[in-house]
Amino acid sequence: MDWAVILAGGSGTRFWPLSSPRRPKQLLPLTGDVPTAVAAARAVEPLVTRRRILVVAGAHLAADLSTALELPADQMLVEPKPASTAPALAWATATALARDPSATVLSMHADWHLADPESFRRTADAALEAARLYDCLVTVGLVPTRVETGYGHILPGEQVRGPVYRIARFVEKPPRDVAETLMSEGALWNSGLFAWTARRFFEELQAHAPEVARATIRLAEGKVDAFFDEVAPIAIDHALFERSDKVVTIKGDFPWDDVGGWEALARLHPADQGGNVHRGPVTMLGAERSIAWSDGTPIVLAGVKDVVVVAANGRVLVIDRARAADLKEILDALPPEVRELE
Repeated sequence: MDWAVILAGGSGTRFWPLSSPRRPKQLLPLTGDVPTAVAAARAVEPLVTRRRILVVAGAHLAADLSTALELPADQMLVEPKPASTAPALAWATATALARDPSATVLSMHADWHLADPESFRRTADAALEAARLYDCLVTVGLVPTRVETGYGHILPGEQVRGPVYRIARFVEKPPRDVAETLMSEGALWNSGLFAWTARRFFEELQAHAPEVARATIRLAEGKVDAFFDEVAPIAIDHALFERSDKVVTIKGDFPWDDVGGWEALARLHPADQGGNVHRGPVTMLGAERSIAWSDGTPIVLAGVKDVVVVAANGRVLVIDRARAADLKEILDALPPEVRELE
């Protein structure tokens, strides 16, 4: 049967000061009326029954996510500590396998914006079917809609059948000139939407990812804490997809955004006549191409251009829009009493 794993970790820095460790972006209504985690679960649920949805999150988020998603405790996998995506997905896949020996797993993130859930489900269903049919690990590559330096890219290789292709190579987040070339060559965005059968996943883990495989015996013993103590933190892309030869990609063409920071709001919300996007009690007076968000304090942008202004959680951020992608580095430079939120 088909299972879905929703990865819902996060440190809450990308949308500071609106986001916080207790309320990172997947618990915020950034793209609509509900948190992104709720929207993600709703998008996948018609494809995968609710009882076969597993959510991986830290202890500080598990209760709030369980309530928001209306999922029972046995579907919430609470990480003892962060260890990146390969250990998290090994645990989730082992959990699905223990409950269903024929499990096929779809892995997705809780903080994506999926504007067309139906087309997303069609692609996800095709990925699950390819995982079974070709006995391989599947990564969904999305047709780019712009030159993007913030995403990894996939260069498809030989066509297997229909939308399924072998992978010529992966390219980490490229500089702009490389991203332009990749786009012209037909490269796809590496979305992070994956599928595999549980059996194939663990065979590839044993063959290619000793950082994680050496500790999987602890999962069989039911010793989750020991598993996380013994694994090395590593992303699933590096642990398996860049090492295994049992990997294919499926071309997806559904609207998708990873909602990576404040700049994403300009892509996901309609702008006013001045090209501004804003939420909350915000007044624009001659402002242009700016992004503003307030969680309650009225704010006014007058005569400014290309800025991001956020008033939330007792903090106010004003930043050049061109530097919004550098927010993490800016936060690192702040004194703790300013940076840290409850």
